[in-house]
Amino acid sequence: MSARTRSGSFDGVALALYDGLFAAAAEEMGVALMRTAHSPNIKERLDHSCAVFDARGRLVAQAAHIPVHLGSLPRAVEAALALGPFRPGDAVVLNDPYAGGTHLPDITLVTPVFLGRGRPDFFVASRAHHADVGGAAPGSMPLAREIHEEGLRIPPVFLQRAGRTQDDVLRLVLANVRTPDERRADLAAQLGAQATGTRRLAEYAKRRGRAELIRAAHALMDYSGRQVRAGLAKLPWGRWRFADALDDDGLGRGPVRIAVTLTLGRGRVRVDFTGSSAQVPGPVNAVEAVTRAACAYVLRCVLGGSFPVNDGAFRALQVIAPAGTVVAARPPAAVAAGNVETSQRIVDAVLGAFARALPGRIPAASCGTMNNVLIGGADPRGGGPFAYYETLGGGHGAGPGWHGASALQAHMTNTRNTPIEALEHAYPLRVVATRIRRGSGGRGRFRGGDGIVRALELLVPARVTVISERRARGPYGLAGGEPGRPGENRVQGYSISRTGERLPGKFQMDLPRGAVLTVASPGGGGFGRARRRR
Repeated sequence: MSARTRSGSFDGVALALYDGLFAAAAEEMGVALMRTAHSPNIKERLDHSCAVFDARGRLVAQAAHIPVHLGSLPRAVEAALALGPFRPGDAVVLNDPYAGGTHLPDITLVTPVFLGRGRPDFFVASRAHHADVGGAAPGSMPLAREIHEEGLRIPPVFLQRAGRTQDDVLRLVLANVRTPDERRADLAAQLGAQATGTRRLAEYAKRRGRAELIRAAHALMDYSGRQVRAGLAKLPWGRWRFADALDDDGLGRGPVRIAVTLTLGRGRVRVDFTGSSAQVPGPVNAVEAVTRAACAYVLRCVLGGSFPVNDGAFRALQVIAPAGTVVAARPPAAVAAGNVETSQRIVDAVLGAFARALPGRIPAASCGTMNNVLIGGADPRGGGPFAYYETLGGGHGAGPGWHGASALQAHMTNTRNTPIEALEHAYPLRVVATRIRRGSGGRGRFRGGDGIVRALELLVPARVTVISERRARGPYGLAGGEPGRPGENRVQGYSISRTGERLPGKFQMDLPRGAVLTVASPGGGGFGRARRRR
């Protein structure tokens, strides 16, 4: 049976087939990366993302990986395309947030895929969070005042040419990080993932034909565009506003306002951040690509359905992010936390606006933070430095008809926790406790999910950085539901307090051996007024 109808367009079965094939290529890239990476952050927490793009750098398909990575990857591919012309076996590396990246630990590789002679027919891309890329503190997410303090900044350059690694580029990268052996292994794993995606697309083309594969990619984008416009046509027309705020920028300035004006109508959605705070001295500034990724994620959640997620799905989305604000920072602003924390607050603000447009359909706010924990120092077991990075989940917001889930990552992240066995094997740390933070979800007719408590004992002196949010006030409830309980950060064995010194949401300090760091994440907001007991 032909994969296309008599009119020349692909039918629904064929579109579903090709959507699955392209997505499977991206998923297989992720599996290859996970299985061959060295760092626990990639192989255990799965802090990586993979996707397939067409010859113009438009998203064709993605794996079910991390929204903040995936939504911003098109800018990285766009930046890489400027280095053309390409040859088979090329690979571009970059991490510069002002040239297609998100924050410096996220290193992206982009590889052309040639299915015939001449120009590339597709591109494959992988983005992985590397546990350290230099900078002022282990983990490369210090409380910085400018991006130059955050680590090595890599503009789009070739890491591989015609299948040969560019040793001078690799040496330059490895000379500027604390854990060069781990970085070398993780970059090699990414190159392996690139080769996996390239090989899989070549097999598809051999089986189905190069021309048909290209036509299928274009047809999938057009189909998604039609599906999204049809979904938007069912929403009410109008304009709604909402504002939320970050607690602070980590350097004493706050709250940091995120303002949203949402406009729906004529099959389009416009998200305007005019009125948001100007970029701040601390590292919570987000680049425009991160802001757009957050908006794309919200649109996908609100519309639901099963349409393919690709470039076509977001053609109806317009994002206005004024340059020089916290949602579209200009260099040399520090941005390490913009990717992980501000992206979450952007989601909360945009969902808040949708809640006013669609009352009774949108859930309350989830924990609203990735609870970033970074610990680094000298590992006496191996004689070299170590850099540990992890994000912690929290409570999900309750919704109209359901209680919020507990102890899960939310919204812009989609990673696992580091298993205790893997963590204690890889680092000089001991896990004292990992448990659900009972009672931290907001009360309501439907209760918000509970957060997490994670306590780590340092077995060596180390520098500790915590970047977290929702410590000043908890995630908002909706329809009369109460907010979730704010998070807390404490350190024992450092102060005279038996219960430990309570610390702000963002801090950096050198701690002695035996100190215990405890991070308690926020619960989700409640939905609806709680019923009184008779």
